[in-house]
Amino acid sequence: MSKKLVAYFSATGVTAAVAKQLAEMIIGADLYAIRPQTPYTADDLNWNDPQSRSSVEMRDKTFRPELADKNAHLEDYDMIFLGFPIWWYVAPTIINTFLESYDCSGKTIVLFATSGSTGFGKTVEGLLPSAPGATFHEGEVFHGKPANKGVHVKWLREVLK
Repeated sequence: MSKKLVAYFSATGVTAAVAKQLAEMIIGADLYAIRPQTPYTADDLNWNDPQSRSSVEMRDKTFRPELADKNAHLEDYDMIFLGFPIWWYVAPTIINTFLESYDCSGKTIVLFATSGSTGFGKTVEGLLPSAPGATFHEGEVFHGKPANKGVHVKWLREVLK
């Protein structure tokens, strides 16, 4: 039986709620919060302000926000469920920071995301260079508030076959 990790970045708590539900439903899965060294404020997340922290970071695809810690121990896991909010049709650059902080070769990475209305866009394309040797799977995008557990069950059955 492979070891599974549910790792997530959540700026407002929405993605955290989905990640916690997933971790409860995957037998034996561990949960890990990806946290920035400097937490995001509401002003930082104002996507209508071109000078907000998130706007500046997302315009520069080479920018890598620092992590608060690097204690995920990915070497202990075969399958990683990696969750985040969709920002500008892709994963926030802190997800690239996270992946580049570990050796992901041989890992299966199943993406899940939260979004007001968009899908994954070019998320996988943007993450591939950050995790050479990993196998990515576009998972599920959860829109609005965290979906009920019934949706998760159907999706998880397919992923965990």
